Amino acid sequence: MLFRRHLEVERNLSPHTINAYLRDLQQFGAFMQQACAAPVDTDSLARVDVLLLRRYLANLQKNCQRSSVVRKLSALKTFYRFLERQGVIDSSPISAVMAPRRQRYLPKVLSAEQTGTLLDTPVSDYPQLIRDLAICELLYSCGLRVSELTGLDLDSIDLEQRQVRVVGKGNKERMLPVGRTACRALHLYLAQRPLGNEQGLFLNYRGGRLTTRSIQRLLKRRLLQLNLPTDVTPHALRHSFATHLLDAGADLRVIQELLGHASLSTTQRYTSVSFAHLTSVYDRAHPRSRKK
Repeated sequence: MLFRRHLEVERNLSPHTINAYLRDLQQFGAFMQQACAAPVDTDSLARVDVLLLRRYLANLQKNCQRSSVVRKLSALKTFYRFLERQGVIDSSPISAVMAPRRQRYLPKVLSAEQTGTLLDTPVSDYPQLIRDLAICELLYSCGLRVSELTGLDLDSIDLEQRQVRVVGKGNKERMLPVGRTACRALHLYLAQRPLGNEQGLFLNYRGGRLTTRSIQRLLKRRLLQLNLPTDVTPHALRHSFATHLLDAGADLRVIQELLGHASLSTTQRYTSVSFAHLTSVYDRAHPRSRKK
């Protein structure tokens, strides 16, 4: 399929995003087929107008969360831009459709004390637990996305220089510092890492590269063992990394570089988390804030 190849090669989107976009297009095709009582083909796609798109948007808003609506419209915009470039249509009808604003939300974070419990609790000599601790340490030490962590190879990490080479969104590469505690955890893991031809840094018990789902499961297992909130995801460690740096006075642009954000506005949402934390500390500590 030409559009899939466009997403993979030209847009360099992740497999997860590509599959989501293709599902969204299938959903739009099903809506068109029902609304027009005709099969979906190139001609019918070219005849789509603003009224039909607004009906589709209204249908989405009744049945989907706002973030899903925004993504589905983004998939359609990308698809119609592709058709325009291919000469199938003269202009995109979706350019006249306004997407709803994204819901603003505060990312889930662990407190510094909870993070300490997660990372400082000793583990046994069991290889799997040593690996799991090294994963948690590296996620928090570098603020990695879980996909970035699973993409790490043995030669991505330099423990002597305490740095890791990460390939992020859009295939952009960045070098990140690694904390000393994370380096110690990685030394312990690498000393007992299974030998073989697999170049992935973190391996499962069969010697294959760990998947994002496996990392979600192992983190949940450790959270259960330590009686910590089990709704915390690997991405929450990334949020915690950014929030704790900001609380300690780190510059927002430095945090942007560390996280690999293309836009500073993406990083700025952490200021809301930090202010919420500041307010809660103020309310607990200031004698006049507690008077009713």
